[in-house]
Amino acid sequence: MHPESKKQLNVIVLGVAFMFMFTAFQTCGNTAQTVITNLNNTDFHGSGYTSMAIIYGVFSASNLISPSVVAIAGPQLSMFSSGIFYSIYIAVFIEPYPWSFYTASVFLGIAAAILWTAQGNCLTINSNENTIGRNSGIFWALLQSSLFFGNLYIYFAWQGKTHITDSDRRTVFIALTVISLVGTVLFFLIRNPQESNTEEGEIADNADNLVEPTSDQSKMTRATDAFKSSIKLCFTKEILLLSITTAYTGLELTFFSGVYGTCIGAVNKFGAEEKSLIGLSGIFIGIGEILGGGIFGLLSKSSRFGRNPVVMLGIIVHFVAFYLIFYNIPNDAPIASIYGTDSIAYMEPSKEVAIFCSFLLGLGDSCFNTQLLSILGYLYAEDSAPAFAIFKFVQSVCAAIAFFYSNYLLLQWQLLVMAVVGFFGTISFFTVEWEAPAFVAKNVDYSSI
Repeated sequence: MHPESKKQLNVIVLGVAFMFMFTAFQTCGNTAQTVITNLNNTDFHGSGYTSMAIIYGVFSASNLISPSVVAIAGPQLSMFSSGIFYSIYIAVFIEPYPWSFYTASVFLGIAAAILWTAQGNCLTINSNENTIGRNSGIFWALLQSSLFFGNLYIYFAWQGKTHITDSDRRTVFIALTVISLVGTVLFFLIRNPQESNTEEGEIADNADNLVEPTSDQSKMTRATDAFKSSIKLCFTKEILLLSITTAYTGLELTFFSGVYGTCIGAVNKFGAEEKSLIGLSGIFIGIGEILGGGIFGLLSKSSRFGRNPVVMLGIIVHFVAFYLIFYNIPNDAPIASIYGTDSIAYMEPSKEVAIFCSFLLGLGDSCFNTQLLSILGYLYAEDSAPAFAIFKFVQSVCAAIAFFYSNYLLLQWQLLVMAVVGFFGTISFFTVEWEAPAFVAKNVDYSSI
């Protein structure tokens, strides 16, 4: 197979593997708080928000070491090992106990850091400056298909239910655990894109992340170099500016993946459908993500569009969503009790508006994430793992903070925080995008000396 075709196939396999894994995990995250508040076991006292805060807190700290782990083990083994811990976390919900729930959250945080650093590294290895935008879009569309499939099952399984029984919970999470394991195994189908092109002299440098390292000394050297590169990159102008944009993606990730579904499920005015609407909300978030990833992947083939218009579209779409959510969903919905809330915001709660906002949240998120993946792969094509580790570090810190304050802040304040950070994140992205060609040209000049 031609190396370019092999690279394209690797990107598709990578996306499909993530689709299976995150069909399980994102469905789990979307329903966790609702499931926990409906547990019959009175000995269980936990919070889905707190679990997510632990995951993203540990995730952020683990990003300091994840480039070194990926440098030693390579992206394929790193992603497989991480997938096992994702599956364990989901399996905990089959029969949850506080100690196993929070312990699994800690290990998942470590695994997530390694998984996403390896994913960014694998995506970059299988792309070049002409295909990174397209491949980012393909990967993102496949990844976010996970929101559609898992939540479609939740919608039909929980339709008409106002209370989630132990039997309902076990059935869902056994199925999700199996799905996660299927995705984990698929990582072994990713192949070294250079192995059929051995006459090229740069194979050893480009492929060392997908084959076995030659010696313990070379492993430690790569691990040390990766750690040093991460520290140096943290203080560069480009990374500092992109960190504001990345911070916004962390805040809105928390909102659409954990908070908004809980809000919908807490609105008693939605009647007997309130729990199944959580699944429907996830489906429409997924549709927005898939549509955005597919369209922006195609548009990236034409450089005249650039990345800035896509990010501008993302922030406008999100501002519209925030405004409609503010008017439609009661302020106390994120922190409502097991009995939900009978409050009304500034209009009678509308299921149609709530689901439309889910679509807007997904579409806007795809705008930001596809372009961040694209610009990082473009700016740091020669050494991508540290850059993607920093990206996930900042994103996970902000997601952890957001999950923590979601336990306490009313909806209006959560929306205000996202709107302010999103505005400044958009401005900072524009600045980096305008200067990106000069940055890459400078690096090419230095590397040729």
